[in-house]
Amino acid sequence: MNRQFNEIAALIPENMVPYWLSRTELLLGDAPVELGMAKHVLVVGLGGVGGICAEMVARAGIGEMTIIDGDKVDLSNCNRQIPALHSTEKRMKTEVMAERLRDINPLLKLHIKTEFIEAERIREILVKGSYDYVVDCIDTLSPKVLLMKNCVELGIPIVSALGAGGKVDPSRVRIAEIEDTHECNLARYVRKRLHKFGIRKGITVVFSPEKVDPERVIETEKAFPKKSLIGTISYMPAIVGCMCASVVIRSLYGIAIATE
Repeated sequence: MNRQFNEIAALIPENMVPYWLSRTELLLGDAPVELGMAKHVLVVGLGGVGGICAEMVARAGIGEMTIIDGDKVDLSNCNRQIPALHSTEKRMKTEVMAERLRDINPLLKLHIKTEFIEAERIREILVKGSYDYVVDCIDTLSPKVLLMKNCVELGIPIVSALGAGGKVDPSRVRIAEIEDTHECNLARYVRKRLHKFGIRKGITVVFSPEKVDPERVIETEKAFPKKSLIGTISYMPAIVGCMCASVVIRSLYGIAIATE
């Protein structure tokens, strides 16, 4: 690992790391930060988990990002989502996040796709993007599983968020391999579908085994394209998003990650 960093550092001009990354540089050193500045990360879904995850990836100095979301800000998002403010109501989440990410890093090479990712588009997006890491923050099952499947088939590292809704205990959140998840309904559904594709390993996830009170879930058409709404609290999606970002950042910067 150190040799790889030293080889990369030798090819990069001195003082390439911008001043705003000086505290990260102090923590990790020049070579890892310079390495991250050459990486491309895809974040799919910019809700409570994805918005904070995208921001943490950008603040870590990743040089190129693609963000995907087809939703607009609703005032009910204000309790937990980075793009959600009263002043941004009804604006596209991609638009709001793009402004924010560029304000963090004016040199960020940012690609924006304002769409709900569909099954037929997933492989096309992955093949054309040349991504070093993918973050799945999708909250509907089918595209979520297909994104994982295609990443595994294409050999692209992926970390997937398995839901923060209905949960309140941050100490229960874990980083694990998909096969090591437990007491999580979404994880169970994801595992079952992945098994049909012959996939049982190779996917890192962030999950919580905390049980969800079924009384905190309601069926409603307002949740489209989902079929239900679940209660949320401000900090839980942010914690899951930060942990997803940590997987990406540590992986790309060569820092060891322990899983459950």
